[in-house]
Amino acid sequence: MSQQLFKSTAVVSSMTLISRLLGFVRDMLIARIFGVDIATDAFFVAFKIPNLFRRLFAEGAFSHVFVPVLIANKSQKGNDELKLLIERIAGTLAVILAAITVLSMIIAPLLIWILAPGFAWQGLQHDLAVQMLQITLPFLFFIGLVAFAGSVLNAYGKFAVPAITPVFLNITMIVAAIWIAPMMDVPVIALAWGVFAAGIVQLLFQIPALMRVGINVRFKLGFHDSEVNKILGLMMPAIFSVSITQINLLVDTLIASFLKTGSVSWLYYSDRLVEFPMGLLGLGLGAVILPSLASSHAADDPKTFSNSMDWGLRLVLLIGMPSTLGLFFLAEPMLSTLFQYKEFGVTDVFYSGQSLKAYSLGLMAYIAIKVLVPGFTSRQDVNTPVRFGMYAMLASLVLNLVLVIPLAHAGLALATSLGAFVNAVLLLRQLLRANVYQPAGRWWVFMVRILIASVAMAAVLYYWVDVTWWYQWSSLQRLVNLIKWMVIAGSAYVGTLFMLGFKCRHLK
Repeated sequence: MSQQLFKSTAVVSSMTLISRLLGFVRDMLIARIFGVDIATDAFFVAFKIPNLFRRLFAEGAFSHVFVPVLIANKSQKGNDELKLLIERIAGTLAVILAAITVLSMIIAPLLIWILAPGFAWQGLQHDLAVQMLQITLPFLFFIGLVAFAGSVLNAYGKFAVPAITPVFLNITMIVAAIWIAPMMDVPVIALAWGVFAAGIVQLLFQIPALMRVGINVRFKLGFHDSEVNKILGLMMPAIFSVSITQINLLVDTLIASFLKTGSVSWLYYSDRLVEFPMGLLGLGLGAVILPSLASSHAADDPKTFSNSMDWGLRLVLLIGMPSTLGLFFLAEPMLSTLFQYKEFGVTDVFYSGQSLKAYSLGLMAYIAIKVLVPGFTSRQDVNTPVRFGMYAMLASLVLNLVLVIPLAHAGLALATSLGAFVNAVLLLRQLLRANVYQPAGRWWVFMVRILIASVAMAAVLYYWVDVTWWYQWSSLQRLVNLIKWMVIAGSAYVGTLFMLGFKCRHLK
């Protein structure tokens, strides 16, 4: 079981890697072409809502509801009945998404006021943000259907196509930045049109894959279908349960709009770097482990269920620790290598580095949540993650208010990280209490090995990395030195693990 999970996770992670790398290219272009000013702050605020929906729907929220229900129905219904259920969900979802999109476009000024009330005193910035939000909002409709299609494919064991689909958002925004922006009076608006186009392209890309598994793209209303209503009833709690971190990021943006100009952008760029390891491991684990857990639950196999969770959590610790250390110690070198050019200066690297270090502290919690929440939703329990998510969100809000005064935008990032740990700890504790998850043997030995290897890696990064002359180096020198430091630090971590007797079978 663990071998198959690993292979499927590797497929999703490799596809996600391509998307994330193109995402860095996209953000490098945005930083170098548009810089950090009131226009880019306005775009990042406008991009928050469609990007939030992308993360909620395309990165798992819909799957948490739909995949367990579909897997349960696969063993109970005939093929024709199953296809009819899928068509009814598609049609019903399309109507709901269309209504949400139209309503959101109408109340766009109110949404900007809620997301960034600090813009209200800067007329041009507020109006620009409203305009770009209205352009990007149709993305909500398309990305919801993209998520639905991806959930169907995941339930059928097809992970590659849904994992590679997000790459088209980066491609369309890159095209917009390079070729469309120079032709516009306000160049940054081209990015909004790139987001709009991405929704259409991603949906069209999914259709052939659906047809290959025997699903024809038809839309039928199903408001009176009991299974459809069950899924819709579970949808909102499930969305909330997996979106706590994203909601906290929205709160970060809201408060940052009152801080100095550039704060919204600094948080955005630091969050983008944290999203890289979180996307590679978190999305891969979340997409693969959910169908596995749902199948184990449907087959009434608690041992396999627990073993799958154990495997996922060990992988979180094994990869999450070095990723956290790398982001923390190499924060400014990474930001400088990727984004420092022309309009994105040394000051922007410094301030973005502060928030990146704060966000990196919560990386393992962010990833662990991707494993822990499926432990509930695969059993069609969405209420427990919602309750714990509320506690975590309240904790983050209080910490935001406390930490923003001494630490400014970096305090907002730190509050989000601490809130993620509150959420992860509550979820894990409940799974242990209910005996749904029972840790396999030798966990303490595994943790000690990880701890010692992490100390070795941290020592290498602390004593070896010298950023004294970093800002005077060329882009190539920065890249070469960054890769060198990453290889040396990673070798120290892996080498220490194997010297301590670590074997790949310890993940089983």
